[in-house]
Amino acid sequence: MALAAGTVAGLRPGFAQGTTLRVGYVPVIGASALFVLAGDGSTREAGFDLKLSKFDSGPNAIQAFASGTIDILAVGVAPVAVARARGLDASVVSAAAIGGTAFMAGPALARAFAETGNDPAKVFAAFRVATGRKAKLGTLPPGGVPTVALHHWLWKIGRVDRADVEIVNMGIEVVQQAMLTGAIDGGTLLEPSATLVSERDPRIRRIVNSTDMFPNIPGVVIAASGKLIKSRPDLVERFVGLLHRATEQLRNEPAKAAPLVLAALGGGLVAEDTIARALISPAVTFVTDPARIREATQELLAYQVELGDFAKSPALDGLFDQGLYERGVKTAGR
Repeated sequence: MALAAGTVAGLRPGFAQGTTLRVGYVPVIGASALFVLAGDGSTREAGFDLKLSKFDSGPNAIQAFASGTIDILAVGVAPVAVARARGLDASVVSAAAIGGTAFMAGPALARAFAETGNDPAKVFAAFRVATGRKAKLGTLPPGGVPTVALHHWLWKIGRVDRADVEIVNMGIEVVQQAMLTGAIDGGTLLEPSATLVSERDPRIRRIVNSTDMFPNIPGVVIAASGKLIKSRPDLVERFVGLLHRATEQLRNEPAKAAPLVLAALGGGLVAEDTIARALISPAVTFVTDPARIREATQELLAYQVELGDFAKSPALDGLFDQGLYERGVKTAGR
């Protein structure tokens, strides 16, 4: 983090010219408040800049975070909790979204759902009988929140026979491409990919959203390094306050926020209307209060122990910095 001496007119008192927050993120709709901040100029008005770095999965982002090359990270809560248990000095200073993922079925699997009903166990069994093979499902690497949601839906809710499915782990953008090319039969897609693939191929059907796969499942959270929190709590609080304000805009004026989110997620390949629809998708709910996701986080981590993602559930003590969040929200009204 670059901190230059001195102040200039127009900058918030105490924020030095050249102050930059290095922020890592995964390219998903749950991080939209960050993208609004990156594009609306509010951080510069508050006296600091954002330098964004994109990662294709939570584990890769955590590696960079642990190396000290990133000050703030927008990622799933589970990777942060596990990294903390292994010694990473960081805390969640804000939630960003609940959910954010949907399970999508390609043409053949979608037909099986239409013909067999919405009982996953019956659907996947019927698919195997009809095709002579397991359904191939794409999702993120083990430990990723969408992957946990998929397992919970398949085994706990759907009671699917493990012999009827094959799960393949891949990056966020690879799952999207695999769905469009037919390389997989179904998969967990994070918004806006879930909205995008069904627009490009109407035969691809949204089967279930992540909040129905794992109730109230936390999506993206905002974690700050312990070093930054200790050295510049005022800066983190201002960032959280602006994030809270951006989240209000996402909830109240999604069409206005869409161009800013598009700039981060579109890559020149996604229409603004697609982003606008993804922002109001039933798969995602934008929230900032960490208290909203605390109980679900505990349930999520406990289930990950059952999955074998780690041997012991990481403690929640110290994971959420509720006090910093509440002070940050107060700055939003100043």
